Amino acid sequence: MNRQTLSLIAGATALAAVTGFATLSAPDASGGDTTAKAAARLPVQRTSLLCPRPSTSDVAETAYTAFTPVTEGTGEEGGAELVAAGGGSTAPDKGGDSGKGKAAKPVIEVKEPGKPVADSTDGGDSPALIGTAEGKFAPGWTVQETTEVAAGTGRGLLAVNCAAPDTEFWFPGASTAAGRTDYVHLVNPDDSAAVVDIELFGKDGALKSTVGDGITVQPSSDEPVLLSTLATAKEADLTVHVNVRSGRVAAAVQALDDKQGGDWLSAAADPAGSLVFPGIPKDAASVTLVAFTPGETDADLKLRLTSPNGPITPAGNETLHVKGGMTATADLGDITRGEPGSLVLTPTGDSVPVVAALRVVRGKGASQETAFIPATRPVGARATVTDNRAKGTTLALTAPTAAAKVKITASAGSGGGEAATKTFTIKAGTTQNVEMPAPNGLKGAYALTVESTSGGPVYASRTLESKFDNIPAFTIQTLPNDRGTVAVPKAHQDLSIMQR
Repeated sequence: MNRQTLSLIAGATALAAVTGFATLSAPDASGGDTTAKAAARLPVQRTSLLCPRPSTSDVAETAYTAFTPVTEGTGEEGGAELVAAGGGSTAPDKGGDSGKGKAAKPVIEVKEPGKPVADSTDGGDSPALIGTAEGKFAPGWTVQETTEVAAGTGRGLLAVNCAAPDTEFWFPGASTAAGRTDYVHLVNPDDSAAVVDIELFGKDGALKSTVGDGITVQPSSDEPVLLSTLATAKEADLTVHVNVRSGRVAAAVQALDDKQGGDWLSAAADPAGSLVFPGIPKDAASVTLVAFTPGETDADLKLRLTSPNGPITPAGNETLHVKGGMTATADLGDITRGEPGSLVLTPTGDSVPVVAALRVVRGKGASQETAFIPATRPVGARATVTDNRAKGTTLALTAPTAAAKVKITASAGSGGGEAATKTFTIKAGTTQNVEMPAPNGLKGAYALTVESTSGGPVYASRTLESKFDNIPAFTIQTLPNDRGTVAVPKAHQDLSIMQR
């Protein structure tokens, strides 16, 4: 058997391992049509999600919410659970035995698709979590970690969608400036150590550092890395590049400010010529765009705000020039002026890959709070966000290029209730804060699932709000496609290649 035949069979076998559905078909005895068929989209069979250590504050209160949307074609088997990194204890509320020498007990287990499960913990010693979903629980599995910190550096509402492990991450919007305490949290889900390099890029290019190379993340553990220990320069706006030399990790930046609160900064979408930042709050006091181009070629970008009434070019910030290998910023002020909006970046000429994020501040004076909106992928077939509450939840949708229809489903609550569904049309070039369907008899937190049904690409984000001590605490999570399905081509044996 020659190498071409081996490659064909090996490729089909790999797909079968991922999806559990791929097959090899015997050749037609008559030597009939062997034209390649279109790839089928089938549910994924396994999903990993990793949650960073939530806080070191003694006054932190953290909620975890896990959810899997109902997906056709998944079968009846499977399960989904999160355990403490390093094989820690049972549910985060409960103290006592750390579980050393024992099999790790789940912190959270999802019992059935379509119904969220929630748990909570207090204090600053909660561990990172490692989660796995299989079978019918894998497609679209979503977990959110939401923390309220009443006082101290980074006080406010901080939340992050627990992320899948990968080998490269970009974080525009981090900082080593005085008053900021930013950590890169690295979580390794595997049984072998991961080796990671962290690079920092400021307004003049790469910051000199040697300690960011070869950081070891031990098996099934997490490693918080304080950015200010990687470089001596004090930069207000940085781009952080996390590159995994061996193994894989999940990464997120926890950005804490002495005066303006803080939040989690999730990884931005992969470098691209055009980027979308959905759901800037209507009462944003200031918005700062932080952008970086990884190559040596400069990028020139056109800025456009999609408002409820159509696209607007922000006066004084029509374009942004980003030098190759350097971080650029644009102070957009109160760009939304009382209306919700989304920022869209497009090239003015040749397309150059860029990564970017927005830093959004609400409130005034000593009562300010910060959140981030990284550039994100479109919703596509489906996207999900969980830990929505009866009050203080806003869903923003934007269709930057063409009108689109979306179906939104609000799940049952973690404590009870029934799912509800609504359909919306988003006009081209607009952003809408939609009136979400309310779950009937809602108790607890619920999940929102957004599905594109027709038209152009849709981008989405969800804002959570909470008030304490007159601080407009808030956090924003984007809704990229959940990648709950995978394309599986039909593979056929073709023995004639042995004669070529």
